[in-house]
Amino acid sequence: MDIGIDDKTRARIADGLAHLLADSYTLYIKTHGFHWNVTGPMFNTLHLMFMDQYTELWNALDLIAERIRALGHYAPGSYAQFAALSSIPEETGAPAATDMIRQLIAGQEAIVRTARGLFPVVDKASDEPTADLLTQRLQIHEKNAWMLRSLLASDAPAAPAPIKERRKR
Repeated sequence: MDIGIDDKTRARIADGLAHLLADSYTLYIKTHGFHWNVTGPMFNTLHLMFMDQYTELWNALDLIAERIRALGHYAPGSYAQFAALSSIPEETGAPAATDMIRQLIAGQEAIVRTARGLFPVVDKASDEPTADLLTQRLQIHEKNAWMLRSLLASDAPAAPAPIKERRKR
């Protein structure tokens, strides 16, 4: 294989992407489970938000795995491999909605750290396709984390006072 990136570097990039894939798959499973099991006054909002997020994660899995394959390596594809590679802890219960949100924030941020940690080797190798993939993942996960954090914010400013209409003279 001769794509302008040496074998050792391609292996390092593929390994980093395998960790990203494992984190993404683990967060996908967690988010989907929370979608099924969320309860409480924010049910509808969270149920729909979680569905949007797990659907986006599901679609990303193929992109990450196919990039690993394009680099000449095999993508992990078993629960055991994902568990060994992921930095995101599994959830086996149905926590309260606010705890679900906290766990998903932590998961989104973990993926951001995994993706960001791969940039030095990708940049040094001038691997633009992988850099583009990582940039897209960072944008999505940072936005998701922000949206989830916003649900827990208690310091939201009060609504502005209504503006009084000026009297015409």
